[in-house]
Amino acid sequence: MGQTMAEKILARAAGKKRLSPGELINARIDMALGNDITAPVAIREFKKIGVSRVFDRERIALIPDHFAPNKDIQSAEQVDVMRRFVREQGIVHFYEVGRMGVEHALLPELGLVLPGEVIIGADSHTCTYGALGAFATGVGSTDLAAAMATGELWFKVPQTIRINFKGRLAPWIGGKDLVLFTIGRLGVDGARYCALEFGGPVIGELPMDGRLTISNMAIEAGAKAGLIPPDKITEEYLKGRARRPYEIIRGDEDASVFQEYEWDVSDLEPQVSLPPSPANARPVSEVAGIRLDQVVIGSCTNGRIDDLRVAARILKGRKVHPHVRLIVIPATQAVYLQALQEGLLEIFIEAEAAVSTPTCGPCLGGHMGILAGEETALATTNRNFVGRMGHTTSKIYLAGPAVAAASAIAGCIVHPDEIKGVD
Repeated sequence: MGQTMAEKILARAAGKKRLSPGELINARIDMALGNDITAPVAIREFKKIGVSRVFDRERIALIPDHFAPNKDIQSAEQVDVMRRFVREQGIVHFYEVGRMGVEHALLPELGLVLPGEVIIGADSHTCTYGALGAFATGVGSTDLAAAMATGELWFKVPQTIRINFKGRLAPWIGGKDLVLFTIGRLGVDGARYCALEFGGPVIGELPMDGRLTISNMAIEAGAKAGLIPPDKITEEYLKGRARRPYEIIRGDEDASVFQEYEWDVSDLEPQVSLPPSPANARPVSEVAGIRLDQVVIGSCTNGRIDDLRVAARILKGRKVHPHVRLIVIPATQAVYLQALQEGLLEIFIEAEAAVSTPTCGPCLGGHMGILAGEETALATTNRNFVGRMGHTTSKIYLAGPAVAAASAIAGCIVHPDEIKGVD
């Protein structure tokens, strides 16, 4: 009997020949990540452990992104804790305002997360890096502290759920629609403590930006990781980008999996998740007409260059509805610069959108787009829980960049096809 991709990666990191679901192991960590909310807690716990130095100053990344640029004194103090620790320890990968990006967009862009590796981060959407063929998962700040001290962490080997997409995607359908559809089918806990493994012909043709979106939201179905087997698209993405050698690891065809699904997505409509859960996924035709106060395009889910290109294609030559605030947030400085060079920012500004420096900002209700009571937003972010973006009586709908851009123009949720004359 063969092994799954998750089992193989963890076995390699644990120094074992094979593993079975449910085993408890200690595994070597290839990269550990913290942000401006979780890292300061981890740093305080690290100092209690009794070690003087981190296990490897090049295998830790600290990125202040949630409240960046600092929104108040408290957030500034949080980053100062990180900054002092970085200087004390000589940590190489620290990215402040002007050099930073939303963490789960920045690390792949910089080639710091690679196939076959074990990545942990004190942020639940660390599972993003599974799109590159890594076993990546979120942990708490105390686990991050332990990993920074020892270079290892304990894991329970997860079962695997395989999901294969077949067919040919319709116009305007992307990674966000595929993952919202998946979460809608599985439910918020349908993949609890499992590794989701995505494959099939549709994934084989999906660009890396779309793959990162899918893996990013694996946690919204309760998954421990969201893996996509590396292929030519992965290797092309990593050319000139990877910071260190890597080993491609794929699962065996005869590996035992917990569940397996195959879905033909040829007729899939753009998906919209209704509040208060990403699992409330519906075709856009079923929710069209809901009036909006704010639209956000960005985040670690959909703030990459492909996402901005889709939005700009729809917004070009048009204006945001006068009753709607559109906030566009490139996920990294490099994405911001590329969008500037391609003329996308000009399109957004002429459409009367606000364009922000990279930040998590409104996604977590941090700043730069907080919702008032009874307001309704549509966002390309990954969560729409009660109060997630502001007041507890506000409502959040989740969708991809095409629906978001079209809806910002219409003033209500619409199918992108409703915006006539798009090239």
